[in-house]
Amino acid sequence: SEGEQRIRGHIEDADFNWDEFLEETGASAAPHTSFKHVEISLQSSFQPGMKLEVANKSSPDTYWVATIITTCGQLLLLRYCGYGDDRRADFWCDVMTADLHPVGWCTQNNKVLMPPEAIKEKYMDWTEFLIQDLTGARTAPANLLEGPLRGKNPVDLITVDSLIELQDSQNPFQYWIVSVVENVGGRLRLRYVGLEETESYDQWLFYLDCRLRPVGWCQENKYRMDPPADVLAASWCHLMFLFSQDHADLRNHFFTVGMKLEAVNMREPFHICPASVTKVFNNHYLQVTIDDLRPEPSKISMLCHADSLGILPIQWCLKNGVNLTPPKGYSGQDFDWADYQKQCGAEAAPHLCFRNTSFSRGFTKNMKLEAVNPRNPAEICVASITSVKGRLMWLHLEGSQMPSPECIVDVESMDIFPVGWCEANAYNLTPPHKAVCKKRRIAVAPYCCFLFAGTINGRYCCPQLYINHRCFSGPYLNKGRIAELPQSVGPGKCVLVLKEVLSMVINAAYKPGSVLRELQLVEDPQWNFQEETLKAKYRGKTYRATVKIVRTSDQVADFCRRVCAKLECCPNLFSPVLVAEVCPENCSIHTKTKYTYYYGKRKKIIKPPIGENNNMKSGHVKPARRRKRRKSIFVQKKRRSSAVDSNAAGSAEVCVTLDKSTKTPWCLLQVPHSAFSFWGASQHTYFGSFLAEIKQEEEEKLVLDSNPLEWTVTDVVRFIKLTDCAPLAKIFQEQDIDGQALLLLTLPTVQECMELKLGPAIKLCHQIERVKVAFYAQYAN
Repeated sequence: SEGEQRIRGHIEDADFNWDEFLEETGASAAPHTSFKHVEISLQSSFQPGMKLEVANKSSPDTYWVATIITTCGQLLLLRYCGYGDDRRADFWCDVMTADLHPVGWCTQNNKVLMPPEAIKEKYMDWTEFLIQDLTGARTAPANLLEGPLRGKNPVDLITVDSLIELQDSQNPFQYWIVSVVENVGGRLRLRYVGLEETESYDQWLFYLDCRLRPVGWCQENKYRMDPPADVLAASWCHLMFLFSQDHADLRNHFFTVGMKLEAVNMREPFHICPASVTKVFNNHYLQVTIDDLRPEPSKISMLCHADSLGILPIQWCLKNGVNLTPPKGYSGQDFDWADYQKQCGAEAAPHLCFRNTSFSRGFTKNMKLEAVNPRNPAEICVASITSVKGRLMWLHLEGSQMPSPECIVDVESMDIFPVGWCEANAYNLTPPHKAVCKKRRIAVAPYCCFLFAGTINGRYCCPQLYINHRCFSGPYLNKGRIAELPQSVGPGKCVLVLKEVLSMVINAAYKPGSVLRELQLVEDPQWNFQEETLKAKYRGKTYRATVKIVRTSDQVADFCRRVCAKLECCPNLFSPVLVAEVCPENCSIHTKTKYTYYYGKRKKIIKPPIGENNNMKSGHVKPARRRKRRKSIFVQKKRRSSAVDSNAAGSAEVCVTLDKSTKTPWCLLQVPHSAFSFWGASQHTYFGSFLAEIKQEEEEKLVLDSNPLEWTVTDVVRFIKLTDCAPLAKIFQEQDIDGQALLLLTLPTVQECMELKLGPAIKLCHQIERVKVAFYAQYAN
């Protein structure tokens, strides 16, 4: 059966994983924004900016007008009108349970409109304010807030057994009713009414296809069709809204009968052939037939309109270096359009007849995606883009059960999907054969965006998550790497969006393994979660850990804040809320060494670097090589500022060591600090001794005019700019290194966290050592 064909071969490749496959092949996923039809399917019926009337929290039995700020499935983020740009009173509500109504409902039902108490005195005349605020605004349609549409995403409305009118593939005026057998993320498996006992006539079409209309459309538009009366009302109400919203009106075409063009053979989309306009039905529809010069030609015709995919002007193949398959029965050696037109006595269709033929939507060679097998529409395969010419792509279906040539699709085809679409919609994906995975690595495309589109039940749809680059990045994350991340991720399935964000966060860490360990601890027994494996690469080793990720949209905001709290960064570093200029948490005042005052408790026991434990696996870890301990004289133990106390969870130690070779004293302030990976005493000693040994010139003694423990980031940057390490000042600014953090820096941390080579790192550490010596001489007592 068709279902068996779909899962055939999946048992041996059941462990196929897109992330691992992309990593192994060195390829990138086609960006999810390139798939226009999938993007549309994810859009909520509610749009930001819409107005509605909502129960007033501050005054029972009254209502007030609110504006939709953003949407997340069936959740809406609302702001009462009158707050302007003030987001502090924004609130989330569930469309399914909240007391929401279209604008005008209160007047119709004798309900009281009253502004919230907090802004009641802001305007003298609220009636005048509402008139101005609502002028030109969009109100949320009543059918989105009442009846069967309430809280539904567009694609959720199309349920199994829904009835739709389907246009005939050859005659634009002929329709018949089909029932929905399956709905896979908006991709519909359709069966003609009256042919319920057979699967052989089933068709797969995306719900946005212009051939699909709601039941009753033919009657309204005076097309002849007589569906059974008892099924007319079954699907008409909600589907009429759906199709009327998402189907664009067809534009007029300018073709005439006899015009020549080039067309992808839709019966076998592996060839581009000469074709002719053989019939014009009206201003919207025409018939295109593949040319066949044999005495008994096989008629391959397709119903087209002005924006049909796969029809091209003549000479398109020649200009794009693509092979044009001559008509069957053509007698010449090499096909030539000029000779052929003269032979046929036909004119070429002018370029104005065709849509933009050069728009590629961001697809490039070697990108990966998921694509329908044209010879078995029920099968979706892993596919690679082998070539992009204008708006056409050549795809290699890597896992197809039946070997076939590269198929040709338009960049706006509704038979292609982003990486992860099948997983998001619980549909079997045919993976590549195992041999494919062992091929040599190929070039990485410049844009890589794994994931995560597909129509998802609103409950499981994650909103767009913003990476707010200006927010405080905390001790674990490198601010410079955070700045390189995209501004947002999603929307899409919760687990997939959050997994992508967490992977980005791991890669932006000073020590990815440490962040991976912290993410393991983020959990809540009340969450509806799914366990996912995340990876961290560090110093040539790969570590894996199982992390609990929430599955439902109502828990996304809390999950993001929990993760931020665990990483001791600003709660808005990544969240569903975009921070434009100033963060509501006022996190710009924080520095790396003061974070614990606001975001958590410092741990007294410092964990060793990540290794093997119950939940994490890595390669073999060499035992640490012991260093010979140097003699240290602890000359003072003294409490410092509250910021130091909170970091050290105890006392700071000023350590003086005598270098054996030079007998020169040097000092080091040892304050444990997570941002710099808690380097041990032996490493500190190594650093100081190393600097003493490389010191080759007498330098004027540094005199400080202020205590470096009290230096701000600006003070540190100013000092670095006055030294021969001035070009590195930008790094100190980006990583929020203040005076306390400066005194913690060692050669290993400078090399690793600042990503400096040994020469510049030594040069910088020499200047830092001067500050430490001056600090000891001037302020340690």
